[in-house]
Parts: sequence; C-alpha cells; structure tokens
Amino acid sequence: MIGLLAAISEAWSEIRVNRVRVVLSLVGVFLAVFAMTTITAAGNMARQMVGESTERSSGRPATIRVDAYPMSASTAETLRTTQTALREAATRHETAWWGLASQQGSQLTVRFPAGTQLVTASTVDPSYGTMHRVITEEGRWFAASDTDAFAPRLVVNRAFADQLGGFDPANPLTVVLGGDTPVTATVIGISSSASYDAATPGAYVLNSDAQRWNLTGDPASTAGPGLEMWVPDADAEALVAALQSEVQASLPGYSVSVWRQDAGAELGILDTVLAYGVRGVGVFALLLGGIGVLNVGLVTVRQRIREIGVRRSFGATGSRVFFAVLFESVAATFVAGLLAVMLSIILVSNFPLDAVLPAGVTLEDVPPFPVRAAVEGLVAATLVGALAGLVPATMAVRAKVIDAIRY
Repeated sequence: MIGLLAAISEAWSEIRVNRVRVVLSLVGVFLAVFAMTTITAAGNMARQMVGESTERSSGRPATIRVDAYPMSASTAETLRTTQTALREAATRHETAWWGLASQQGSQLTVRFPAGTQLVTASTVDPSYGTMHRVITEEGRWFAASDTDAFAPRLVVNRAFADQLGGFDPANPLTVVLGGDTPVTATVIGISSSASYDAATPGAYVLNSDAQRWNLTGDPASTAGPGLEMWVPDADAEALVAALQSEVQASLPGYSVSVWRQDAGAELGILDTVLAYGVRGVGVFALLLGGIGVLNVGLVTVRQRIREIGVRRSFGATGSRVFFAVLFESVAATFVAGLLAVMLSIILVSNFPLDAVLPAGVTLEDVPPFPVRAAVEGLVAATLVGALAGLVPATMAVRAKVIDAIRY
C-alpha cells in the first residue's frame, strides 16, 4: 500500500511539473467526456419532450383502451349499458388510474355571441388530465367535485374563449349549450389540447355532464366514450387479453376491441438509438483524446529516461516505476473527466429551456442530470488514461539501467 501511495504521489508531482504539456494533451479527453455527458443529458430531455408529447395524445405508458360498439343501432340505453360495463371492468381490476374518454368525436351545440356553432368536443372523466398530461394555461382542470355541479363545466381552447370575449378566472365565462333543451355551462379553464387546430374552437366536457344534459346530441350518431386504463408496463399484455374476454362476455352482441394505445414501443426504440448513438460518438472522441495522451506520455518518458535510470540504480523496483508512469496518465485523464462532468452538470442544470423551446413545446417534468452518464464519463476517462499509459510505462520498465544513465 505504501508503494502504491508513493507511486501516486510521484505521478502527481510529475503532472504538476509538466502541467502545460499535460493540459494540452488532455483537451481531447476533456471535450470528449464533456460532449458525451452533455449529449446524454440533452438526449434525456429530448426523449422526455417526445414522451410527453405522445402522452398528451395517446396516454402514459402503459395506457390500454377498450371500445365497445353495439352491432345494432346505438341508443341512449345502449350507451348507458356500455359505460356501465366498462366502468365495472376497470373497478374489477382495481386500477388506480382509469376513466372514460371519447376521441374528439363528439360535437357540442354552442351559442356564441356571434351565432350558434357546432364545436368538436371530447367527453372525459377528471382522471383524463393526469393520464394525458393536459396542461391548463389558465384556470384549472376538472375536479371530482365537478361531476356533482348544478351546471356543466367546460375546459376549452383559446379560440373558444376568444369568441366569448376572453377568459378571466375572477369572472368565469358562461355559455349556452344545446338546441331544444339549452343549458348554461361554465368555462373553468383554458387548454390548447382541447382541439387539434388552435384556430378552431374546441372543448372538453365531463361524461357525466354530457349524459345528464344530453349535450352531444343523438346517441345513434355519436360514438360513445371508451375506457382508458393506465397500468404498469409489465401488466399491459396480460391485461389486454383479460379485458378482451371479460368485456366481450359482459356485452354480448357488441363489437369489443382492446389494445395498448400509448407509444411505449416507439419510445423504447428512441432510447436505444440515443444510447448507442451517443456512446458511439463518445468512444470515437475518447480514442482520439487517448492518442494525444499516449503521444505526450511517450515524449515525457523519453525525456525522463535518465531520471528513471537513476531511480532504478538506487533501488526503485520495476513495478514502482511502471505504476508511477501509468498513474500519471490515469490521474490526468481522471481529473480531466471530473472537470468535464462538473462543467456539463452546471451547464445542463442552468440551461434556459423556456427561452430555446419553440412555441407550443413544453417540458413538464425536467429529468435530472443522469448520474449514469456522469459515472460513465469518469470511468471512460480513467480507462483511456490507463490504456494510453500502458505503452509509456512498459517502455520505462524495459529501459536498461546502465543505458538509461548514459542517455
């Protein structure tokens, strides 16, 4: 142990003596580790943005959707029967997050000040907001208590609110819905995801409100909401098969379809591409940096060959000389890797995302700096230093004492 510590101490002393040459040789290693760790962190953010974008439309991993349609004509009774069977299926499996949701296939008759208009709407349960990462720009999303309100609640997009004169949380907007049996609804929030087209009015309405006040019109011309369940990824495949048989058995004469609608598989491919792509670039850059360290190590050993001969003549063992030269390279690359990781953490942690993200793109859950990337960067830098130091260390050991002194 004493010999090892002495070798490390000698290596550090030599680094200090030749610090200018060492710093220049480590530029490549520093930049490679910095690029590798920073790109990995940026890749995590990009993956999170893509994931959140797909989750707003398809649901979080893993989201299972169940749709059931009667083979005969739809009526108010068949819609109630379908919704009851779907809710019982979700309750039976004790799923924490589930709800009924249509896929913007419903229409509301809205009496705007400028005239009556049919508005595309999605009928949802309150849980939809969490399952689909719905962002409310102003106001709020539906709460469980809204299902017992004395008037319908709406979450609309900006185009809808603008036709009512703009949204003010202190003075909630109201609008009349329906044709022959109108009802006054209250706008409680603004969300851009209420419509695929920002210029067209769109809205979310609760399933309970749509059913209680018959807001979406004739059941025969309206597709009923389907069941969405947010379940653990490992349980998705088995649950799809179970729901298919259970719901079909509870709804004879219906066409039942069950599938996983989130983009979990596509995101897995993206993760693989990011991981291997970043590592490939990082390894190539580290190899180039390692070549620079190797060249400097060879030059340094040639210049110190007389010093090495003198040490050997005074009893320094070959292993001590070997490890002293090797640790010079390892210590230098480790410090370079550590500084690169620290700079990467500072840059990524303080990067102004809001200022660079394009309009309409959000990152709700910013991922922390990947610890794995930092560890990989330090390990890679250390390994490069060890590999680059083997040749100079071997050359130093193989030098004959008498020849080294005469050099």
